[in-house]
Amino acid sequence: MLFRKKQEQELEQAILENKDKSYWANVKRQYKKNRLAVWSLRIFWFILFIAIFADFIANEKPIVAKLDGETIFPVFKQYGVSLGLAKWGEKFVVNRWDEHDYEWSVFPLIPYSATSQDRRNRNFVGPFEEQRNLKSWAWRHWLGTDKLGRDVAAGMVYGTRVAVMVGVISMTIASFIGIFIGALAGYFGDDKLRMSRIRIFLNIIGFFLAAFYAFVNRGFVIGEAADNGGVLTQFLISILIFIGVIALFNLLAFPLKKIKWFGQKVTVALDIIIMRAIEVINSIPSLLLILSIVAITKPSIVNVMVIIGLISWTGIARFIRAELLKVRSLEYIEAAQAMGFSERRIITRHAVPNALTPVLIAIAFGVASAILIEAFLSFLGIGLAAEDVTWGSLLNLARKQFSAWWLAIFPGLAIFITITIFNLIGEGLTDALDPRLRQ
Repeated sequence: MLFRKKQEQELEQAILENKDKSYWANVKRQYKKNRLAVWSLRIFWFILFIAIFADFIANEKPIVAKLDGETIFPVFKQYGVSLGLAKWGEKFVVNRWDEHDYEWSVFPLIPYSATSQDRRNRNFVGPFEEQRNLKSWAWRHWLGTDKLGRDVAAGMVYGTRVAVMVGVISMTIASFIGIFIGALAGYFGDDKLRMSRIRIFLNIIGFFLAAFYAFVNRGFVIGEAADNGGVLTQFLISILIFIGVIALFNLLAFPLKKIKWFGQKVTVALDIIIMRAIEVINSIPSLLLILSIVAITKPSIVNVMVIIGLISWTGIARFIRAELLKVRSLEYIEAAQAMGFSERRIITRHAVPNALTPVLIAIAFGVASAILIEAFLSFLGIGLAAEDVTWGSLLNLARKQFSAWWLAIFPGLAIFITITIFNLIGEGLTDALDPRLRQ
């Protein structure tokens, strides 16, 4: 036992050493040669900073203040209130945050939230126009207001958070699905996966039953949860139900395999099945598919992220499949198979980690595409709740008032810059990971 464990450790060490130790150093050096890509990455870190600390950059609540002899931290407390762990006192519910008699206070750089309304500066006040009844220059609406008096700068900040969330979370969902399905297709191909007849039969039945009980039967529950902000929890429960039903049918296969005909193994052409499924999905215009799904679901930013993720995995699956078709025939994979390692261990610990390089490029371009899709849906007023403020929703307001140029220029510029930097990051990764360009 100890000897086998030592052999496994030596093999894994050999696999790590098989890769060029300076690989990522070369990639980093090559990436730095592309100045546009480097600056794009720096701008991305800045955008990410705004998204993470949006509540501390634009908020009608003070970050810290002293009121009635007590030091309070309203922005931090808001997180507890949102989670149901704390409650606001009566004086904070009745009065506006700027109406309290603070002994001293520190307000964010933009003392407005995305939904707070300045009724004294309603009806599209421009950034260079005279603004009425301001306490000081710090309370000025630097990027103007909309019809309701909402600060455009605050909307831009919170729109940044929405854009980053949509891009990152949707592509995380797409990556998990694409890597899993693409890895199966690439590693097993059409001739390496052999399963018993009963397992194939039960998995087909189990898949449809799992989909029915997990999603179709719980469609009303998921829809109701969307109104209460708990759709993500219900979606995860549906995923667990789906996995549980599939696992149950696989357990039923064990006793039935003892019957000779049921237990006979047959080759499953997994690669052909998966590739034909990808072609079917790709044959449907993605925008039409998104609009069709969004039209029958509750308006929610979570729903939009999930929907974009569920239709964006095909490109990642094709990339990982192509890489694994090459990786599966390399020496270290054959050595792992000769050592008797399980297929699951070979795929998860040796094959997939060495085939993820092109996936990084697909993810970079995918984030840009997801942000653009979300902006388009917001512009049309589809898929998001009315109170959600995004770059696309600000652009939508510009359609109602053509003279309010700031509602078109600033969100449009933000969308253009964000999509451009992700495309430049993707191009930089493409060049840096190209072995013909590395020296």
